[in-house]
Amino acid sequence: MCQESTKFKNVWTTHSASPIAYERGRIYMDNYQCCITSIAQQPRLIYQKSKCAKSEKIEDALLLECPLGEMLPSPSDYKASLIVLTVQNWLLRLSADSGEVLEKVYLAGSCCKFFRYLSWDTPQEVMIVKSAQNKLPAAARQAGIQQTVLFYLAVFQVLPLSFIGMLEINKKIFGNSVTDVAVSNGILIVMYSMGLVRLYNFKAILEQFMEQPFNLGQEFNWNGQVGVVGKYPFGLPCNIKITDTPPLLFEASSLENAFQIGGYPWHYIITPNKKKHKGVFHICSLKDNALVNNNVTVTASGRVVKKRFTLLDDDPEQETFKIVDYEDELDLLSTVAVTQIGADGRAHLDFHCNEHGILLKSIPLKESWDVTYSHEVYFDKDLVLHIEQKPNRRFSCYVYQMVFFCLSTLKFFQI
Repeated sequence: MCQESTKFKNVWTTHSASPIAYERGRIYMDNYQCCITSIAQQPRLIYQKSKCAKSEKIEDALLLECPLGEMLPSPSDYKASLIVLTVQNWLLRLSADSGEVLEKVYLAGSCCKFFRYLSWDTPQEVMIVKSAQNKLPAAARQAGIQQTVLFYLAVFQVLPLSFIGMLEINKKIFGNSVTDVAVSNGILIVMYSMGLVRLYNFKAILEQFMEQPFNLGQEFNWNGQVGVVGKYPFGLPCNIKITDTPPLLFEASSLENAFQIGGYPWHYIITPNKKKHKGVFHICSLKDNALVNNNVTVTASGRVVKKRFTLLDDDPEQETFKIVDYEDELDLLSTVAVTQIGADGRAHLDFHCNEHGILLKSIPLKESWDVTYSHEVYFDKDLVLHIEQKPNRRFSCYVYQMVFFCLSTLKFFQI
């Protein structure tokens, strides 16, 4: 891939009025109704479903892949599938090859009507379905009615899909100034106004406050409700009730709740909680909160990468770094750098040796790059994919495939 004779050629470009998503060799368009493979020599259509009603609009999605070495109950479990969340609170598992519905679970019982987000607690093992923030109508607030429940979290084991439990994030337990929550790697992350971030042991919360376990398809009588778990109209019971504040694992203060944790040994990254420090990052040891030397990042591979980027807004010729990422399988540090040339910005994707920082390969991106737009760049095997969001919800996707140059025939060959 990093040989001088290897080039990356723009083989496909498309534009859309709806968001474009990419998941491991598949490009999804038209609210996941259209699936295109990017693995072939030129992207081609896998399936195109008929246009769905507004009530079936997909809010979020996760790609689900078969775990290795495990016995699964259904033959369809061994193929990749897409978990999607619809606007009407249905959780669907779709075949990644056909879009066929393989499983469906109704989420919203009487407690929550607005599930909107999917995320992994443990990738490909435990999934979190999060509601939008619970807000009372203006009339109810004016009448003095108090809203104590801020979010609902539904927890699932995947493949086979099974219900672990549902819990609420309540002001009475976590405080009045909660602005958002997230779950990752067994940790409940609670974010507060004024930049405070608190971490709790999520697995311990599930075990300590579980009132009664339920299985999908099980008949239940819960708080006066009789129904079937995961079936319409009852949905899921809120069977995890946090009655006391859980033990606090860790807390930090960071501007705009910017907080990342990872590396080996464990480190966290925050921005000091003052507006004048916007754009400044402190990397600290989770063990003792000690600040690591300036310009040091601890990567997922455990290596320490030193870097210093100076962005000069008043110098249009200055090259600026817009995306920095780490590719763990190839142990490469990738960067997207943009240079303003006249009215256009030009970008290139660079691969650096993660151990020494040496530049190994630079791939120019042919399309112009406006730094005021939102951009995503993916590198996957022999593929580079760039998704751009322009104003007024205009989306573009550019696909580059790896080719090699044969000196004996003076021709390019596509991999």
